[in-house]
Amino acid sequence: MAGAMGFAAMAMAAPDQAAVWNGKAAPLATPWTADVSPEHALPDYPRPQLARPSLEHPQWMSLNGLWQFASSDSLGMPPFGQALKGQVLVPYPVESVLSGVQKHSDFMLYRRLVDVPAAFVSHGQHVRLNFGAVAQDATVYVNGTQVAHHSGGYTSFGADITSALRPQGPQEIVVAVHAPVDGANVMVGKQRLKPEGIFYTAASGIWQSVWLEPVAATSIAQLDFTAARSLDAFTVTSKIDGHRDGATLHVTAYADGKAVGEASGPAGQPLHLAIAHPHTWSPEDPFLYTFKATLTHGDQRDEVTSYAGLRTIAIAKVGGRNRIVLNGKPTFLLATLDQGYWPDGIYTAPTDAALKFDIQKTKDLGFNTIRKHIKVEPARWYYWADRIGLMVWQDMPALPNGHNEKLSDADKAGFRSDVSAIVEQLKGETSIIGWIPFNEGWGQWSIPAAAELAAQIKQLDPSRLVDARSGANCCDTKGDPHAGDVIDVHDYQGPGLPSPDATRAAIDGEHGGLTLGVEGHVWPNTPINPYGAVKDRDALNAGYVANTAVLRDKGVPKGMSGSVYTQITDVEGEHNGLYTYDRKVEKVDEAQVRAINEATIRAGAQP
Repeated sequence: MAGAMGFAAMAMAAPDQAAVWNGKAAPLATPWTADVSPEHALPDYPRPQLARPSLEHPQWMSLNGLWQFASSDSLGMPPFGQALKGQVLVPYPVESVLSGVQKHSDFMLYRRLVDVPAAFVSHGQHVRLNFGAVAQDATVYVNGTQVAHHSGGYTSFGADITSALRPQGPQEIVVAVHAPVDGANVMVGKQRLKPEGIFYTAASGIWQSVWLEPVAATSIAQLDFTAARSLDAFTVTSKIDGHRDGATLHVTAYADGKAVGEASGPAGQPLHLAIAHPHTWSPEDPFLYTFKATLTHGDQRDEVTSYAGLRTIAIAKVGGRNRIVLNGKPTFLLATLDQGYWPDGIYTAPTDAALKFDIQKTKDLGFNTIRKHIKVEPARWYYWADRIGLMVWQDMPALPNGHNEKLSDADKAGFRSDVSAIVEQLKGETSIIGWIPFNEGWGQWSIPAAAELAAQIKQLDPSRLVDARSGANCCDTKGDPHAGDVIDVHDYQGPGLPSPDATRAAIDGEHGGLTLGVEGHVWPNTPINPYGAVKDRDALNAGYVANTAVLRDKGVPKGMSGSVYTQITDVEGEHNGLYTYDRKVEKVDEAQVRAINEATIRAGAQP
């Protein structure tokens, strides 16, 4: 949410508490808190777009569960071969109650002994160790040998650990983590060591799934499918691990189980995959093709399955004005702001059902878009957005705000590098229709910087929109960079009503923020942010409907292409969600909200 805001009295209501796996009481429990245990810690396959040999029957070994744990004031060489005294439930951030630690440390050690299945190393196969995300810097050792070092708390990484494995017996995995949170000029999003207002509890350490998988010596590392503008083919791009010289890639597309196209070519080179009887993806009809890909290198084969939707997103003249068009047709991107915080897991949803919940409820309420705010989610979040049918504006996690003038050239280069890594990781996701490098100028060192990042992103991914700066009228380094594909203003309560210009469409990137706390369902010991307060549920319903009606009656006639309402759920001291922070109370009447939302989307779809 935008701007500096005052605080009301401390929330006095006792939250709904429940015991977690280790017997401690959760500060605020969700419906899924009690489902988490050392034997049931996000057990779902974590990478739906690249499953071996299929998503229904993946070959993998989850390493989520209890790990040994220790924190310290510095990071030296880990003590290999020695047990650590503490324990942590991976993959929940150490600050969360679900982790069992509930305390931040700048330096951490994780240790686990693993018996690798014999089948993983038979027939010349290699073993890969994968991490969804670790905040912020991670160094990984297997049996005392360093196998990986990764910087960046929002991107996945892995390593071929075959050469470090012992011939038999348990294998020792140690992960050393440095997590300065807001103590360094690195991507941090809304996390703070001293949370207040619109900034929240930190989330450090391993916060996404960890797993092992057997792969061929030369294997597929990534597959992306980009729809042709003609909407009758995909361009298939791949990344290969190992020696790709002489390797070939064959990809077959399936619609409802029937083959509808295939393509072959040298591994690592783009393929043109024509589709018979094409079926497009949209929020109204989120149809997904499945793909089987085989990489052949000598006598070795690597087989994976993937999926993607056939859709395009662009800016086009509609009635003489620049509008956003989905599959060539004008559309109104009616979004909620979605920050992805949880009272039990902070950055990590307690279960896959919880992860799906926010997306499904956004759809049920009649929205067709989500602005994923200042955070990158695990791959399964995008999988559910792809399947349920929501378009996604993907923010880049911000650098710490207020430090703009103190950023070094190295800080700026690090941010640019992290932006590129996030785009490269997520550009295969059908649901993502646009990128937002800066929000309200946070961490934006100059007005031209937004234009520079927009150009950088567009070069990496010309198939999507770029919103160079969300909230050009607010709050740090104010100013329109005159770049990217959209003009974006923030207006609380709003909505703002910008008009398209000669090159860009127009959206309100944040508005609304109507506040209503629900006794017994608030984050404890946190000042309430009273911005936009309403007295009761009826007032919240009426306020939401009236606010959105302005978009329908004034924004659409001005040529607007979208809006973002703050927000889908409460977060800590912010009580402006359509749901409470614990996801137990829907604060609005779903039918009323859906009716005005659908009416606005219909109006915005007219030529």
